[in-house]
Amino acid sequence: MSLSGPVLCVVGARPNFMKMAPILRALAAHEPAIDVLLVHTGQHYDEKMSEQLFRDLRLPRPDINLEVGSGSHAVQTAEVMRRFEPLLDEHRPSCVLVVGDVNSTLACTLVAVKKNVPVAHVEAGLRSGDRAMPEEINRVLTDQVADRLYTTERSAADNLAREGIAPERVCFAGNVMIDSLLASREAARAPERTLAAHGFDPALLAQGYGVVTLHRPSNVDDPATLEALVRTLGEVAAQLPLVFALHPRTRGNIERFGLGSLLDSGRTVLLPPQGYLEMLGLMSQAKVLLTDSGGLQEESTALGIPCLTLRENTERPITVEQGTNTLVGRDHDAILQGVAQVLSGQGKQGRVPELWDGHAAERIAADLWQWLSPRAP
Repeated sequence: MSLSGPVLCVVGARPNFMKMAPILRALAAHEPAIDVLLVHTGQHYDEKMSEQLFRDLRLPRPDINLEVGSGSHAVQTAEVMRRFEPLLDEHRPSCVLVVGDVNSTLACTLVAVKKNVPVAHVEAGLRSGDRAMPEEINRVLTDQVADRLYTTERSAADNLAREGIAPERVCFAGNVMIDSLLASREAARAPERTLAAHGFDPALLAQGYGVVTLHRPSNVDDPATLEALVRTLGEVAAQLPLVFALHPRTRGNIERFGLGSLLDSGRTVLLPPQGYLEMLGLMSQAKVLLTDSGGLQEESTALGIPCLTLRENTERPITVEQGTNTLVGRDHDAILQGVAQVLSGQGKQGRVPELWDGHAAERIAADLWQWLSPRAP
């Protein structure tokens, strides 16, 4: 038996790639194989980086690239919708599968449900409680109208229940981000190679180091906020060398606000955005991770690396409750105290959460088939 049409799988920005790679492999390995079409909306503006991620994650080339590009949230969401709709008429998919919480996730979901095409959302039910985050809006709206909701942690089902979503729409599958991490760990690039490739002396890492990423507008768009964070990171670097993988938005604002000299200490390595395998290698051997990224909170928990999250909230509370993550916000003293605890050997110890075992995508493929096959002609 075959489905009524292909499963149309959507990726739009960097975090989607790590989530979709194991799903595509699991759908292909399912018996019977589940036919897919991979659609890249082109939301991610760094196409060179996108190309590298596809190679690192062993993702197949997209069947379709909508080449939407960057823009305001409204413009980008509208343009994805406009370009995505004709694909549904042309390919008549049995289902649209979306991952994560970027603009493409919501845009493609809205188009599909308005055309009566079933939608499956992977990584459903995560909530920060902060409606000022555009991703939070994308999460809430996608989950309200999607038909099948795959969760990464049990608390996500409670969030969905509070929002009136019937439990029969929800399936606890585990974390596909961790599928990618475990599948790629042996291929991770050695940190020394990464530094040498950018002209830095690998000896800087010999006594240990921390990894930094910052990209959220709330942290990097306001001059005073960014300056305070950069000054704090400078104090951290005096105790522990830092490898700072600079998001283009962050680098641009550091330059625009004249903050570059605050990081020019010889103790902070400033790198351009790194590929998946480079970042995995850097994180795997770091003493601590300082970040505002949701995905890196999960990856550090899976790796057993202490993580200091430079946000007041997280949509991934399990990384705090069971994992290695600590919320420190932008509090100068909390950040320095967290680093001091790591350096004294008292960094947070956690455990790997339930079903973060490398097989989440297989569970999704099996459930997707059971869910879709009764709909087949």
